[in-house]
Amino acid sequence: MNLVCKEAFLALATLHIERSTQFYCTLLAIAPIQEIPGIYAEFLLPGLKLGLFSPNAAHRAEFMAVGGAMSLCLEVAQLEVAIAQVQAAHAALADADVTLPPIGEITMASHGREVYAYDPDGNRLILHEARS
Repeated sequence: MNLVCKEAFLALATLHIERSTQFYCTLLAIAPIQEIPGIYAEFLLPGLKLGLFSPNAAHRAEFMAVGGAMSLCLEVAQLEVAIAQVQAAHAALADADVTLPPIGEITMASHGREVYAYDPDGNRLILHEARS
């Protein structure tokens, strides 16, 4: 018998669910389609559901490391506009006790221009604008 996958989505663990939800609301300029305050928030993006969750106490140790090997890649229409949106999302967290790495320099990749940024939990965001 084969696995029948009906849907797939990306779920990011965060020990600061309210802060991360605020960041992604500002970055994506949308509200979660589903939210359980303090526990879960889900965003609907083109071709992807993005879930943020607060791990239960029994599993928190697994998620203590900052940033992982995963990158959330977002193809954007205009890279400079996306960079400004990340800056706005970072600025919205100015009162939070978080130090965010700076947004990287725009580089050319085989698929177009891209830049690295980070969410409040240290997850890498790759914003990329496809070659036209």
